[in-house]
Amino acid sequence: MGPLQIKELLQQTPDAQSVTLKGWVRTKRESKNAIFIALNDGSTIHNIQAVAAPGQFSAELLLTVTTGSCLKITGQLVASQGSGQAVEVKIDDIFVYGTADVDSYPLQPKRHSLEFLREIAHLRPRTNTFSAILRIRHALAFAVHKYYNDRGFFYLHTPIITASDAEGAGEMFRVTTLDLEKLPRTDEGDINFKEDFFGREANLTVSGQLEGELGAMALSKIYTFGPTFRAENSNTTRHLAEFWMIEPEMAFFELEDNMDLAEDFIKTVISYALENCKDDLAFLENRLAEEDKNKPQNERSIPLLEKLNFVVENAFERLTYTEAIDILLKSKPHKEKKFQYPVGWGIDLSSEHERYLVEKHFKKPVILTNYPREIKSFYMKLDDDGKTVRAMDVLFPGIGEIIGGSQREDNYEKLLERVHEVGIDPETIWWYLETRKFGTAPHSGFGLGFERLVLFVTGMANIRDVIPFPRYPKSAEF
Repeated sequence: MGPLQIKELLQQTPDAQSVTLKGWVRTKRESKNAIFIALNDGSTIHNIQAVAAPGQFSAELLLTVTTGSCLKITGQLVASQGSGQAVEVKIDDIFVYGTADVDSYPLQPKRHSLEFLREIAHLRPRTNTFSAILRIRHALAFAVHKYYNDRGFFYLHTPIITASDAEGAGEMFRVTTLDLEKLPRTDEGDINFKEDFFGREANLTVSGQLEGELGAMALSKIYTFGPTFRAENSNTTRHLAEFWMIEPEMAFFELEDNMDLAEDFIKTVISYALENCKDDLAFLENRLAEEDKNKPQNERSIPLLEKLNFVVENAFERLTYTEAIDILLKSKPHKEKKFQYPVGWGIDLSSEHERYLVEKHFKKPVILTNYPREIKSFYMKLDDDGKTVRAMDVLFPGIGEIIGGSQREDNYEKLLERVHEVGIDPETIWWYLETRKFGTAPHSGFGLGFERLVLFVTGMANIRDVIPFPRYPKSAEF
């Protein structure tokens, strides 16, 4: 099983027992009475202090023990003589696995900007901020799988390579094995994709939803959790070209059931992080508080733990899109022309409109329903009024939409009409349409961008900082 991790050692009662530490040096300092080495192995935000006597080790060895070097330390676990930690290790032996040149190692013990750390994404997990984010990301991913498993859902692996565009947006990454220097052409001069690997055009998926619905029509309740890709030329703090999506699909669920599941799901996974990531969340909360000291009072953020507990403890406000538009039309920012984008029935709400509803008007998370059909996807079930669809969006403070979903159209004729209406060739999704011909059933589902969730839980400001190796326009370095 190997040596105990630092997280486990810090919880032990010291009794001069022999222990082995393996990790990376965060700091080393020397005084006339002792040499102090702070070691971290990534298992916790906290370092463990290892102490050696002056002259115990050669000067040559100590020169290799620098910030960033990797060590194995054996010694005795004893009560700490200093403040800030209960235990420390009295060093018997040091073995250096790998050195880190002090002049070239970029992560010296000082504060680094997030922009700089994105340039060294291969090393940024070693910082306190990013190790905390990655541990929280892991906890949230585990909580997602646990939530659905405990409620009788089946984990379905949907294709990463697909010939369908679930969203109808057309912003997809093409997958091909064709020689770009010698593209085969049809008689009309078009690229002949029949010569390609799959014999047709293929792309990286933007969503596993359509295939997920097929699973729900047999297994009743499924969920997907996998990578998705959007070739959207966006450089905002909320968009990535590669990100992870969680998409449950449920047979026999109508719109109200869908909303209930979405609210319970997101509260449960946030609660899991609150319970299991206390030290990392406390660190990130303090980090945000330090940043806020330089901001005007009205621009300071809600303390992180207070924000997370508020979401968990309060019922989400539910209202229709039409009711939300009425609120926005009567709002002070609209009357004073302070909204950047106009307000009116039929608009696709912008982030500023969503955040006004959440942060200013209701001051709690909001679920909006029954959007105009023209601004929503073809697969959403048409309402009886013929103008709106049974869509739902969950809106959160700070980031706006975090979940988007709907009751799916289960009527074959109505779905086929919508497919033609939006310009999709029915032949490309014949298999999807057939599920409405063979034992159709009411069903619903939603999608949660995992990075949006991690962004909210960690309090980070840029989505590029909550995924290990972000992909965005002109950036695929690592």
